[in-house]
Amino acid sequence: MAGQPDLQRAELVTMLAELAGKPAADVGDRIGSMELAWLVHLVEQRHDRRLDLTDDQLAGIRTVDDALAVFRAALTVAADG
Repeated sequence: MAGQPDLQRAELVTMLAELAGKPAADVGDRIGSMELAWLVHLVEQRHDRRLDLTDDQLAGIRTVDDALAVFRAALTVAADG
């Protein structure tokens, strides 16, 4: 799909593993506020785009899958807009 960002769940898990200093296989699905801030920073850095996430979007991110969905949507909007 045109405009679809190349962001995969495994990439987010690897980012979380780097933060925690443990293997990706040991990373849980839940995301705390510090992990979320880390992910936002790294996704913006690696995709060279600013993610303009609303408070509602941020509040809705509780798992890796939540983050993936929100980040993909935000990256798609950034690419299209």
